[in-house]
Amino acid sequence: MSILTKILGVLVALEFLYILYLETFATTSLRTGRVFKLSQTTLKRPEVGVLFKNQGVYNGLLAVGLLYSLFLATANVEMTRAILSYIILVAAYGSLTSDRKILFTQGGLAILALISSFF
Repeated sequence: MSILTKILGVLVALEFLYILYLETFATTSLRTGRVFKLSQTTLKRPEVGVLFKNQGVYNGLLAVGLLYSLFLATANVEMTRAILSYIILVAAYGSLTSDRKILFTQGGLAILALISSFF
């Protein structure tokens, strides 16, 4: 696997760890509200907090899986490609159902990392 793929993959993982932080630990922060375009009133609703925390754990585990595939797994290229493809598909779904920018904000680095894995 190329060094470019590893660098881009680490950047994708860091992005998802940041999302984990926002959704799990900074659920009601102003920054979380700006990133997800939600009011403080919405963020403070208990059911929103539970949903965010669950989603945050999911994003954090994606980051851990991606880092594992980049540095520890024996079939690392195939596993890395599978995780990156999943991230891209989820971003595509989000762009169709929520905001078009999601494809680029959450999927952009993953797309570049996936492409670089073939070189």
